[in-house]
Amino acid sequence: MGRKNQTFVDEFLLLGLSQDAQTQILLFVLFFIIYVLTVLGNLLIIILVFMDSRLHTPMYFFLRSLSFADLCFSNSIVPQVLSHFLTKRKTISFWGCVTQVIVTLQIGCTECALLAVMSYDRYVAVCKPLHYSTIMTQQLCLQLTLGSWASGLLVSLIDTTVAFHLPYKGQNTVSHYFCELPALLKLASADTYSTEMAIFAMGVIILLAPVSLILISYWNIISTVIQMQSGEGRLKVFSTCGSHLIVVVLFYGSAIFNYMQPNTKTTKKQDKIISVFYTVVTPMLNPIIYSLRNKDVKGAFRRLAARMSFIHKK
Repeated sequence: MGRKNQTFVDEFLLLGLSQDAQTQILLFVLFFIIYVLTVLGNLLIIILVFMDSRLHTPMYFFLRSLSFADLCFSNSIVPQVLSHFLTKRKTISFWGCVTQVIVTLQIGCTECALLAVMSYDRYVAVCKPLHYSTIMTQQLCLQLTLGSWASGLLVSLIDTTVAFHLPYKGQNTVSHYFCELPALLKLASADTYSTEMAIFAMGVIILLAPVSLILISYWNIISTVIQMQSGEGRLKVFSTCGSHLIVVVLFYGSAIFNYMQPNTKTTKKQDKIISVFYTVVTPMLNPIIYSLRNKDVKGAFRRLAARMSFIHKK
């Protein structure tokens, strides 16, 4: 990567989501609110899972990892987007762009793997409840989490290496609000077919493979739930798994649309809007979905609030 590979562009000019000044102010307010909710919501999940012993279970261990990933994802994109809403010339250095691609790809791919791991956890909990504690051990949970982060890093490094091995000369205007790989490839001064195929192959591994695992897990879960005699048991399972499925549909749906479709020479407006879903909106929705639909999290929040109130009174 870099100048040795004939990469002569020193910086990239980002077009952002809108060129209209008034629209940018409105977007700034909207994104700022979303960013604050994202940070507070995910920090709250991390703190609750860490401090409340009743949440020291595999499901919440994975949820804490997901919240940490969401925090990193949001912080790697949104602060820069917010600053660009207030400036006329939206630029990012070449190496700043490389760093953003590496970080966003790693965290995005890690989340793909984590969501698959969480679906497996729910599969074991529902379909093999008697063996849950012996299967989902602390060691396995740690291995699955570390494996998710390692797979994210591996895919990120491969995609970034093949993308920035291409020469980028002259044209440096990115029709996007951050450095996203499909938009950057349109600026390459060489044939991108082999690079696109390599990235597509990585996409199959990190997007379609986890989705397949999730579908298999939930097919088995639904089959097991249908056979349950207890209506209350069915409701509890559907409530827990339903929140996970909402996150999966939002995140995977938008990511697959952007990364698994054939590349074109121009970035459509709808591509940028869809990117907003998995880079900005989903990290905010995750803690809301999991907390509002989860009695354990709400109970932990009430206990934490009561504890803080007691300390304040003392």
